Amino acid sequence: MTMQLSLGANQYYWPKQTIEQFYRDIADSPVQRVYLGEAVCSKRKELRLSDWLAIAKELVQAGKQVRLSTLALIEAPQELDMIVPYLEQGELVVEANDIAVVQLAKEHKLPFVAGSALNIYNMTALKRMLDAGMVSWVMPVELSRDWLKGMLEQATAEGLRQRFDVEVLGYGHLPLAYSARCFTARSLDRPKDQCKKCCIDYPDGRLVKNLEDKAMFVLNGIQTQSGYCYDLSNDIASMQGLVDWFRISPQSQQMKQVIDHIWSQLASPQQQTLAPDHCNGYWWSVAGKELVASSNC
Repeated sequence: MTMQLSLGANQYYWPKQTIEQFYRDIADSPVQRVYLGEAVCSKRKELRLSDWLAIAKELVQAGKQVRLSTLALIEAPQELDMIVPYLEQGELVVEANDIAVVQLAKEHKLPFVAGSALNIYNMTALKRMLDAGMVSWVMPVELSRDWLKGMLEQATAEGLRQRFDVEVLGYGHLPLAYSARCFTARSLDRPKDQCKKCCIDYPDGRLVKNLEDKAMFVLNGIQTQSGYCYDLSNDIASMQGLVDWFRISPQSQQMKQVIDHIWSQLASPQQQTLAPDHCNGYWWSVAGKELVASSNC
């Protein structure tokens, strides 16, 4: 199977009109699978489920495969109640980023995507997800090519590999951690309950630099991301036979250029010079912020 291109759920908080225009542009892009929905903070309510479904309809008409993403950290029963309609809409497969959503999908006997926020690190966990109804698996972002290769060899040996496809985040700031605290609000000296939805002022998160003035983290509400941009565009040859979907994470600027570049790399991989604030370390089993020369493996 030729590797295909997917667009993960938007991790940031944008105005409704910005979101709608963004996905109108994506409808004309070569992206083949698109994830919609809020995956970070339940306070971000620019769009309702009906709005997401309307965008999904337009994308499906444009020939895209569409899936709905859900929160990566469910903190209250009310947030879980908000997710139930996502499972009951009856049209689109849901991406589960919290184990509670896996349980809901299992109870509803619905297929689901196991998102990268789920701690699936071995065959026991993977088989439990398959038994619950998993049809796609997004590998945890901190894991490596060698680790993935070993997992898939085990899945093949047990006759399970054909039951799911594999998706890997190949471009974007890495989601490293989630917390009950809102770090964006804290950085502005505001309590979480009085955040005034300040994330909307930072369309690509709030960059934190270290004492050497180098990018260290990106604050994105309750989510902490890598300061460097994870970029596996030079590593596509090493993904062949292992990865079914190369995932791009949305950003507010130059999205078309990023998508077109990755698309051309999928068609004809070539070594490119990457920006100094890009990295690929986790893929090659070293520190995440390192940039390792590509290997065809």
